[in-house]
Amino acid sequence: MTDTSSSDVLALRATASGFDTVRGTLAATGGPDRPLDAVARQLSVLGTLLTDVVDEVLFRAAEQKRDGHTSPAVMGFAAAVQPACQAASALGAVAHQLSARDQAGHLGDEPGAPDACDVDQLVINNALGMADQALRETSEGLRAAAEAISPSSARVEAARSRSTTAAPSPTPPSPAVPPAAPPGRAGRGR
Repeated sequence: MTDTSSSDVLALRATASGFDTVRGTLAATGGPDRPLDAVARQLSVLGTLLTDVVDEVLFRAAEQKRDGHTSPAVMGFAAAVQPACQAASALGAVAHQLSARDQAGHLGDEPGAPDACDVDQLVINNALGMADQALRETSEGLRAAAEAISPSSARVEAARSRSTTAAPSPTPPSPAVPPAAPPGRAGRGR
């Protein structure tokens, strides 16, 4: 059996960075003039990332079955599926609202059209907030899983478990006292 923890850590961190990238593009998505195709591109990238996460779970599950051991990375990738799906759902709501707004664009001169635009924007902003939170949870969960299986953190934990006593806290040095003169010489001069 080979140690794959380093490659697992790299895969988890790279996937987390992908979700962070999508999250970084959300701020520009909700503007009143944001085109639907920009949101569709974000959904496409998020769909690809979600597929990658599910493929990682599938790959590692098959490996687990073959090797007879459970990879800790499986849990990290599997836990990322739910918040990633929540982010996709929220972005889907943004796309739906933008398409409905585009469809009703001819209502610009109708009474109540400004109120409808305000409601549209509120729905879009709420959905973007949910997507942002879900993407944050996804990337933080992946990074936490990477940290948990990182070889360096495993070494630190092993060192801590081997320690039988706590290291004594450093004591402050005592104030400097000049050395005493040898007995009998204190009062004599040359």
